[in-house]
Amino acid sequence: MTTKNPLLLLAYATIAGLWVGSQLIDIHYVVHLMLLVTAILYAACHMSLTMREEQALARGEKPDDDDDDAEKKDDDKKEGDEDTEEEDIGPPQYETLRTQDAMQFPLLGSCSLFGLYLAFKYFDKDTVNLVISVYFCIVGLAALTATFAPVLASVGPTKVMTIEFSKHVELKHFLPKFIGGDSPWKMGIDCNVADIIAFMGSVAFCGVYFQTKHWTMNNVMGICFCLQGIERFSLGTYKIGAILLVGLFFYDIFWVFGTEVMVTVAKSLDGPIKILFPRSLVPDPTNGKLEMSLLGLGDIVIPGFFLALLLRFDAHVAKVPCFPTDLHVPFPKPYFHSALLGYVLGLATTLYVMIVFEAAQPALLYLVPACLGSSLLCAAVRGELKELSEYSEEEEEEEE
Repeated sequence: MTTKNPLLLLAYATIAGLWVGSQLIDIHYVVHLMLLVTAILYAACHMSLTMREEQALARGEKPDDDDDDAEKKDDDKKEGDEDTEEEDIGPPQYETLRTQDAMQFPLLGSCSLFGLYLAFKYFDKDTVNLVISVYFCIVGLAALTATFAPVLASVGPTKVMTIEFSKHVELKHFLPKFIGGDSPWKMGIDCNVADIIAFMGSVAFCGVYFQTKHWTMNNVMGICFCLQGIERFSLGTYKIGAILLVGLFFYDIFWVFGTEVMVTVAKSLDGPIKILFPRSLVPDPTNGKLEMSLLGLGDIVIPGFFLALLLRFDAHVAKVPCFPTDLHVPFPKPYFHSALLGYVLGLATTLYVMIVFEAAQPALLYLVPACLGSSLLCAAVRGELKELSEYSEEEEEEEE
Protein backbone atom coordinates (compact mmCIF):
# COMPACT_ATOMS: atom_id res chain seq x y z
CA MET A 1 0.00 0.00 0.00
CA THR A 2 1.20 3.49 -0.89
CA THR A 3 1.91 5.81 2.04
CA LYS A 4 -0.69 8.52 2.36
CA ASN A 5 0.31 11.93 1.06
CA PRO A 6 0.52 14.03 4.26
CA LEU A 7 0.04 17.30 2.38
CA LEU A 8 -3.15 16.02 0.75
CA LEU A 9 -4.51 14.92 4.12
CA LEU A 10 -3.49 18.29 5.56
CA ALA A 11 -5.37 20.05 2.75
CA TYR A 12 -8.58 18.17 3.55
CA ALA A 13 -8.10 18.85 7.27
CA THR A 14 -7.48 22.55 6.58
CA ILE A 15 -10.68 22.89 4.58
CA ALA A 16 -12.75 21.22 7.30
CA GLY A 17 -10.92 22.96 10.14
CA LEU A 18 -11.31 26.44 8.68
CA TRP A 19 -14.99 25.86 7.98
CA VAL A 20 -15.62 24.90 11.60
CA GLY A 21 -13.11 27.25 13.19
CA SER A 22 -14.27 30.35 11.31
CA GLN A 23 -17.66 30.01 12.97
CA LEU A 24 -16.19 29.85 16.47
CA ILE A 25 -13.25 32.24 16.53
CA ASP A 26 -12.19 35.34 14.62
CA ILE A 27 -9.73 34.35 11.89
CA HIS A 28 -8.26 37.25 9.97
CA TYR A 29 -9.92 37.18 6.59
CA VAL A 30 -6.60 37.38 4.70
CA VAL A 31 -5.22 34.34 6.55
CA HIS A 32 -8.55 32.55 6.16
CA LEU A 33 -8.68 33.25 2.43
CA MET A 34 -5.06 32.30 1.68
CA LEU A 35 -5.17 29.03 3.63
CA LEU A 36 -8.57 27.92 2.37
CA VAL A 37 -7.92 28.63 -1.30
CA THR A 38 -4.50 26.96 -1.22
CA ALA A 39 -5.99 23.88 0.43
CA ILE A 40 -8.85 23.71 -2.09
CA LEU A 41 -6.44 23.91 -5.03
CA TYR A 42 -4.08 21.30 -3.60
CA ALA A 43 -6.88 18.83 -2.91
CA ALA A 44 -8.82 19.43 -6.14
CA CYS A 45 -5.75 19.18 -8.39
CA HIS A 46 -4.76 15.86 -6.83
CA MET A 47 -8.31 14.59 -7.24
CA SER A 48 -7.98 15.40 -10.94
CA LEU A 49 -5.31 12.68 -11.23
CA THR A 50 -8.20 10.22 -11.55
CA MET A 51 -8.75 11.77 -14.98
CA ARG A 52 -5.54 10.13 -16.23
CA GLU A 53 -7.12 6.68 -15.95
CA GLU A 54 -10.16 7.70 -17.99
CA GLN A 55 -7.96 9.40 -20.56
CA ALA A 56 -5.87 6.25 -20.88
CA LEU A 57 -9.00 4.16 -21.41
CA ALA A 58 -10.17 6.63 -24.06
CA ARG A 59 -6.83 6.12 -25.86
CA GLY A 60 -7.45 2.37 -25.89
CA GLU A 61 -5.01 1.51 -23.11
CA LYS A 62 -5.92 -1.23 -20.65
CA PRO A 63 -4.82 -2.16 -17.13
CA ASP A 64 -2.09 -4.80 -17.01
CA ASP A 65 -4.44 -7.11 -15.12
CA ASP A 66 -6.73 -7.19 -18.14
CA ASP A 67 -4.08 -8.23 -20.64
CA ASP A 68 -4.61 -11.93 -19.97
CA ASP A 69 -8.32 -11.59 -20.70
CA ALA A 70 -7.89 -9.43 -23.78
CA GLU A 71 -7.63 -12.32 -26.26
CA LYS A 72 -10.81 -13.94 -24.95
CA LYS A 73 -12.69 -10.66 -25.20
CA ASP A 74 -11.41 -10.10 -28.74
CA ASP A 75 -12.75 -13.51 -29.78
CA ASP A 76 -16.13 -12.67 -28.28
CA LYS A 77 -16.22 -9.33 -30.08
CA LYS A 78 -15.49 -10.99 -33.41
CA GLU A 79 -18.50 -13.22 -32.96
CA GLY A 80 -20.79 -10.21 -32.69
CA ASP A 81 -23.01 -8.37 -30.29
CA GLU A 82 -21.95 -4.87 -31.18
CA ASP A 83 -24.76 -3.48 -29.04
CA THR A 84 -23.22 -4.92 -25.90
CA GLU A 85 -19.87 -3.45 -26.84
CA GLU A 86 -21.39 -0.02 -27.27
CA GLU A 87 -23.11 -0.19 -23.89
CA ASP A 88 -19.85 -1.11 -22.17
CA ILE A 89 -18.19 2.04 -23.48
CA GLY A 90 -19.80 4.79 -21.45
CA PRO A 91 -19.38 8.50 -21.92
CA PRO A 92 -16.27 10.04 -20.34
CA GLN A 93 -16.73 11.48 -16.88
CA TYR A 94 -14.65 14.55 -17.70
CA GLU A 95 -14.84 17.44 -20.17
CA THR A 96 -12.00 18.62 -22.41
CA LEU A 97 -11.73 22.20 -23.63
CA ARG A 98 -11.01 22.86 -27.30
CA THR A 99 -9.07 25.78 -28.74
CA GLN A 100 -12.15 27.45 -30.18
CA ASP A 101 -13.92 27.07 -26.82
CA ALA A 102 -11.03 28.79 -25.06
CA MET A 103 -11.16 31.68 -27.53
CA GLN A 104 -14.92 32.06 -27.15
CA PHE A 105 -14.97 31.71 -23.37
CA PRO A 106 -14.27 35.39 -22.53
CA LEU A 107 -16.95 36.49 -25.00
CA LEU A 108 -19.54 34.07 -23.63
CA GLY A 109 -18.57 35.01 -20.09
CA SER A 110 -19.01 38.69 -20.94
CA CYS A 111 -22.48 38.05 -22.35
CA SER A 112 -23.51 36.12 -19.25
CA LEU A 113 -22.08 38.73 -16.90
CA PHE A 114 -23.71 41.64 -18.70
CA GLY A 115 -26.99 39.72 -18.88
CA LEU A 116 -26.96 39.31 -15.10
CA TYR A 117 -26.15 43.01 -14.71
CA LEU A 118 -29.16 43.97 -16.85
CA ALA A 119 -31.37 41.53 -14.95
CA PHE A 120 -30.45 43.12 -11.61
CA LYS A 121 -30.83 46.61 -13.06
CA TYR A 122 -34.24 46.25 -14.71
CA PHE A 123 -35.94 43.45 -12.76
CA ASP A 124 -36.73 42.87 -9.14
CA LYS A 125 -33.52 41.85 -7.38
CA ASP A 126 -35.23 39.33 -5.11
CA THR A 127 -36.93 37.62 -8.06
CA VAL A 128 -33.65 37.33 -9.98
CA ASN A 129 -31.93 35.89 -6.93
CA LEU A 130 -34.81 33.46 -6.41
CA VAL A 131 -34.42 32.04 -9.93
CA ILE A 132 -30.64 31.84 -9.57
CA SER A 133 -30.94 30.19 -6.14
CA VAL A 134 -33.20 27.47 -7.53
CA TYR A 135 -30.71 26.80 -10.30
CA PHE A 136 -27.73 26.62 -7.96
CA CYS A 137 -29.59 24.36 -5.53
CA ILE A 138 -30.28 21.89 -8.36
CA VAL A 139 -26.67 21.99 -9.54
CA GLY A 140 -25.52 21.91 -5.93
CA LEU A 141 -27.32 18.60 -5.39
CA ALA A 142 -25.02 16.96 -7.92
CA ALA A 143 -21.87 18.64 -6.57
CA LEU A 144 -22.62 17.83 -2.93
CA THR A 145 -23.54 14.22 -3.73
CA ALA A 146 -20.42 13.67 -5.82
CA THR A 147 -18.24 15.17 -3.08
CA PHE A 148 -19.65 13.40 -0.03
CA ALA A 149 -20.60 9.99 -1.46
CA PRO A 150 -16.95 8.82 -1.59
CA VAL A 151 -16.48 10.06 1.98
CA LEU A 152 -19.44 8.02 3.19
CA ALA A 153 -18.24 4.99 1.25
CA SER A 154 -14.81 5.20 2.93
CA VAL A 155 -15.98 5.75 6.51
CA GLY A 156 -19.14 3.61 6.52
CA PRO A 157 -19.43 -0.17 6.57
CA THR A 158 -18.11 -1.31 3.19
CA LYS A 159 -20.58 -4.18 2.73
CA VAL A 160 -23.53 -1.83 3.20
CA MET A 161 -22.24 1.27 1.42
CA THR A 162 -21.21 -0.62 -1.72
CA ILE A 163 -24.56 -2.33 -2.33
CA GLU A 164 -25.41 -1.27 -5.88
CA PHE A 165 -28.69 -0.40 -7.57
CA SER A 166 -29.16 -0.15 -11.30
CA LYS A 167 -32.09 0.82 -13.50
CA HIS A 168 -32.04 1.37 -17.27
CA VAL A 169 -34.98 2.19 -19.52
CA GLU A 170 -35.56 3.00 -23.17
CA LEU A 171 -37.96 5.77 -24.12
CA LYS A 172 -39.18 6.03 -27.69
CA HIS A 173 -39.74 9.47 -29.14
CA PHE A 174 -41.05 10.85 -32.41
CA LEU A 175 -38.90 13.95 -32.65
CA PRO A 176 -36.77 14.57 -35.75
CA LYS A 177 -33.30 13.10 -35.40
CA PHE A 178 -31.61 16.51 -35.63
CA ILE A 179 -33.60 17.59 -32.55
CA GLY A 180 -34.07 14.51 -30.40
CA GLY A 181 -31.31 12.26 -31.69
CA ASP A 182 -31.73 8.54 -32.16
CA SER A 183 -34.82 6.80 -30.87
CA PRO A 184 -35.22 5.31 -28.32
CA TRP A 185 -33.53 7.43 -25.70
CA LYS A 186 -31.45 5.21 -23.45
CA MET A 187 -31.58 6.40 -19.86
CA GLY A 188 -30.34 4.77 -16.71
CA ILE A 189 -28.98 5.24 -13.23
CA ASP A 190 -26.29 3.31 -11.42
CA CYS A 191 -25.69 4.06 -7.76
CA ASN A 192 -24.91 2.53 -4.40
CA VAL A 193 -26.07 3.07 -0.85
CA ALA A 194 -23.44 5.77 -0.25
CA ASP A 195 -24.71 7.70 -3.27
CA ILE A 196 -28.31 7.48 -2.06
CA ILE A 197 -27.49 8.63 1.48
CA ALA A 198 -25.33 11.48 0.14
CA PHE A 199 -28.10 12.56 -2.22
CA MET A 200 -30.73 12.57 0.53
CA GLY A 201 -28.42 14.59 2.77
CA SER A 202 -27.75 17.00 -0.10
CA VAL A 203 -31.47 17.51 -0.64
CA ALA A 204 -31.90 18.44 3.02
CA PHE A 205 -28.81 20.67 2.93
CA CYS A 206 -29.95 22.56 -0.18
CA GLY A 207 -33.42 22.97 1.31
CA VAL A 208 -32.01 24.62 4.43
CA TYR A 209 -29.62 26.74 2.38
CA PHE A 210 -32.46 27.92 0.15
CA GLN A 211 -34.32 29.14 3.23
CA THR A 212 -31.45 30.65 5.21
CA LYS A 213 -28.67 31.54 2.71
CA HIS A 214 -26.23 31.21 5.61
CA TRP A 215 -22.66 32.07 4.66
CA THR A 216 -21.25 28.80 6.00
CA MET A 217 -23.59 26.77 3.81
CA ASN A 218 -22.76 29.02 0.87
CA ASN A 219 -19.10 28.15 1.41
CA VAL A 220 -19.79 24.41 1.53
CA MET A 221 -21.50 24.56 -1.87
CA GLY A 222 -18.81 26.85 -3.27
CA ILE A 223 -16.03 24.51 -2.12
CA CYS A 224 -17.84 21.51 -3.63
CA PHE A 225 -18.22 23.36 -6.95
CA CYS A 226 -14.48 24.05 -6.95
CA LEU A 227 -13.51 20.47 -6.08
CA GLN A 228 -15.81 18.85 -8.62
CA GLY A 229 -15.09 21.37 -11.39
CA ILE A 230 -11.31 21.08 -11.21
CA GLU A 231 -11.49 17.29 -10.82
CA ARG A 232 -13.61 16.74 -13.94
CA PHE A 233 -12.43 19.40 -16.41
CA SER A 234 -9.35 19.25 -18.63
CA LEU A 235 -7.87 22.14 -20.57
CA GLY A 236 -6.60 19.63 -23.13
CA THR A 237 -3.19 21.20 -23.76
CA TYR A 238 -0.90 23.80 -22.23
CA LYS A 239 -1.46 26.06 -25.23
CA ILE A 240 -5.25 25.97 -24.77
CA GLY A 241 -4.79 26.74 -21.09
CA ALA A 242 -2.60 29.73 -21.95
CA ILE A 243 -5.18 31.00 -24.47
CA LEU A 244 -7.95 30.74 -21.86
CA LEU A 245 -5.94 32.49 -19.14
CA VAL A 246 -4.81 35.33 -21.39
CA GLY A 247 -8.36 35.87 -22.67
CA LEU A 248 -9.76 35.98 -19.13
CA PHE A 249 -6.89 38.24 -18.06
CA PHE A 250 -8.23 41.00 -20.33
CA TYR A 251 -11.84 40.04 -19.54
CA ASP A 252 -11.29 40.58 -15.81
CA ILE A 253 -9.45 43.87 -16.28
CA PHE A 254 -12.13 45.32 -18.55
CA TRP A 255 -15.15 44.40 -16.45
CA VAL A 256 -13.58 45.47 -13.12
CA PHE A 257 -11.67 48.60 -14.08
CA GLY A 258 -13.64 49.64 -17.16
CA THR A 259 -17.18 49.27 -15.83
CA GLU A 260 -19.22 48.81 -12.68
CA VAL A 261 -20.68 45.55 -14.00
CA MET A 262 -18.47 42.97 -12.28
CA VAL A 263 -18.60 44.58 -8.83
CA THR A 264 -22.35 45.21 -9.09
CA VAL A 265 -23.13 41.61 -10.01
CA ALA A 266 -20.80 40.21 -7.34
CA LYS A 267 -22.47 42.28 -4.63
CA SER A 268 -26.04 41.76 -5.87
CA LEU A 269 -25.98 38.05 -6.65
CA ASP A 270 -26.95 36.03 -3.60
CA GLY A 271 -25.67 32.60 -4.54
CA PRO A 272 -22.70 30.24 -4.11
CA ILE A 273 -20.62 31.78 -6.90
CA LYS A 274 -18.22 33.14 -4.31
CA ILE A 275 -16.64 32.10 -1.05
CA LEU A 276 -17.29 34.42 1.87
CA PHE A 277 -14.81 35.34 4.60
CA PRO A 278 -16.15 37.12 7.71
CA ARG A 279 -14.08 40.07 8.84
CA SER A 280 -15.61 39.70 12.30
CA LEU A 281 -18.06 37.36 13.99
CA VAL A 282 -19.73 40.37 15.65
CA PRO A 283 -22.70 41.56 13.52
CA ASP A 284 -22.83 45.17 12.39
CA PRO A 285 -25.16 46.91 14.88
CA THR A 286 -26.74 49.00 12.10
CA ASN A 287 -28.05 46.07 10.03
CA GLY A 288 -27.39 42.97 12.13
CA LYS A 289 -25.23 41.38 9.40
CA LEU A 290 -21.62 40.22 9.36
CA GLU A 291 -19.14 42.21 7.32
CA MET A 292 -17.79 39.92 4.61
CA SER A 293 -14.94 39.77 2.14
CA LEU A 294 -15.37 37.55 -0.89
CA LEU A 295 -13.50 35.73 -3.62
CA GLY A 296 -15.28 34.62 -6.78
CA LEU A 297 -15.15 30.94 -7.64
CA GLY A 298 -13.75 31.83 -11.07
CA ASP A 299 -10.59 33.14 -9.41
CA ILE A 300 -10.11 29.67 -7.92
CA VAL A 301 -11.46 27.35 -10.59
CA ILE A 302 -9.93 28.89 -13.74
CA PRO A 303 -6.34 28.87 -12.40
CA GLY A 304 -7.21 25.51 -10.80
CA PHE A 305 -7.81 23.99 -14.25
CA PHE A 306 -4.34 25.15 -15.25
CA LEU A 307 -2.64 23.88 -12.08
CA ALA A 308 -4.37 20.51 -12.40
CA LEU A 309 -3.10 20.20 -16.00
CA LEU A 310 0.43 20.90 -14.79
CA LEU A 311 0.11 18.27 -12.04
CA ARG A 312 -0.98 15.67 -14.60
CA PHE A 313 1.95 16.76 -16.79
CA ASP A 314 4.24 16.16 -13.81
CA ALA A 315 2.77 12.66 -13.51
CA HIS A 316 3.28 12.14 -17.25
CA VAL A 317 6.94 13.22 -17.10
CA ALA A 318 7.53 11.03 -14.04
CA LYS A 319 5.91 8.12 -15.92
CA VAL A 320 3.42 7.47 -13.14
CA PRO A 321 1.23 4.54 -14.27
CA CYS A 322 -2.36 5.41 -15.12
CA PHE A 323 -3.60 2.11 -13.69
CA PRO A 324 -4.52 2.04 -10.93
CA THR A 325 -5.12 5.65 -9.98
CA ASP A 326 -3.56 6.50 -6.63
CA LEU A 327 -3.91 10.07 -5.40
CA HIS A 328 -1.22 9.47 -2.78
CA VAL A 329 1.53 8.05 -5.00
CA PRO A 330 4.71 10.13 -4.56
CA PHE A 331 6.36 11.65 -7.64
CA PRO A 332 8.25 14.88 -8.45
CA LYS A 333 5.87 17.83 -8.97
CA PRO A 334 8.05 20.76 -10.07
CA TYR A 335 5.51 22.33 -12.40
CA PHE A 336 2.60 22.03 -10.01
CA HIS A 337 4.52 23.30 -7.00
CA SER A 338 6.01 26.24 -8.90
CA ALA A 339 2.62 27.25 -10.34
CA LEU A 340 0.91 26.83 -6.95
CA LEU A 341 3.56 29.05 -5.37
CA GLY A 342 3.04 31.55 -8.18
CA TYR A 343 -0.71 31.49 -7.57
CA VAL A 344 -0.26 32.10 -3.83
CA LEU A 345 2.08 35.03 -4.49
CA GLY A 346 -0.34 36.42 -7.10
CA LEU A 347 -3.27 36.13 -4.70
CA ALA A 348 -1.25 37.78 -1.93
CA THR A 349 -0.43 40.63 -4.30
CA THR A 350 -4.11 41.01 -5.17
CA LEU A 351 -5.05 41.32 -1.50
CA TYR A 352 -2.22 43.72 -0.78
CA VAL A 353 -3.19 46.08 -3.61
CA MET A 354 -6.86 45.82 -2.66
CA ILE A 355 -6.15 46.75 0.96
CA VAL A 356 -3.72 49.57 0.14
CA PHE A 357 -5.93 51.22 -2.50
CA GLU A 358 -9.21 50.23 -0.83
CA ALA A 359 -10.71 49.21 -4.18
CA ALA A 360 -11.85 45.97 -5.81
CA GLN A 361 -9.14 44.30 -7.88
CA PRO A 362 -9.40 41.91 -10.85
CA ALA A 363 -7.65 38.90 -9.31
CA LEU A 364 -6.75 37.40 -12.69
CA LEU A 365 -4.68 40.52 -13.42
CA TYR A 366 -2.17 39.12 -10.92
CA LEU A 367 -2.94 35.39 -11.02
CA VAL A 368 -2.55 34.84 -14.78
CA PRO A 369 1.01 36.25 -15.07
CA ALA A 370 1.94 34.41 -11.87
CA CYS A 371 0.70 31.01 -13.09
CA LEU A 372 1.92 31.33 -16.69
CA GLY A 373 5.23 32.89 -15.72
CA SER A 374 6.07 30.34 -13.04
CA SER A 375 5.28 27.37 -15.29
CA LEU A 376 7.26 28.76 -18.22
CA LEU A 377 10.20 29.58 -15.95
CA CYS A 378 10.13 26.04 -14.55
CA ALA A 379 10.08 24.58 -18.08
CA ALA A 380 12.94 26.83 -19.19
CA VAL A 381 15.09 25.89 -16.20
CA ARG A 382 14.41 22.17 -16.79
CA GLY A 383 14.86 22.43 -20.56
CA GLU A 384 11.36 21.06 -21.20
CA LEU A 385 9.63 23.91 -23.03
CA LYS A 386 8.98 21.70 -26.06
CA GLU A 387 7.62 18.83 -23.97
CA LEU A 388 5.31 21.17 -22.07
CA SER A 389 3.97 22.84 -25.21
CA GLU A 390 3.37 19.49 -26.91
CA TYR A 391 1.66 17.79 -23.97
CA SER A 392 -1.93 16.94 -24.86
CA GLU A 393 -4.91 15.35 -23.16
CA GLU A 394 -7.24 15.80 -26.12
CA GLU A 395 -9.11 12.72 -27.26
CA GLU A 396 -7.60 11.11 -30.34
CA GLU A 397 -11.03 10.31 -31.74
CA GLU A 398 -11.82 14.00 -32.13
CA GLU A 399 -8.64 14.60 -34.12
CA GLU A 400 -9.35 11.90 -36.69
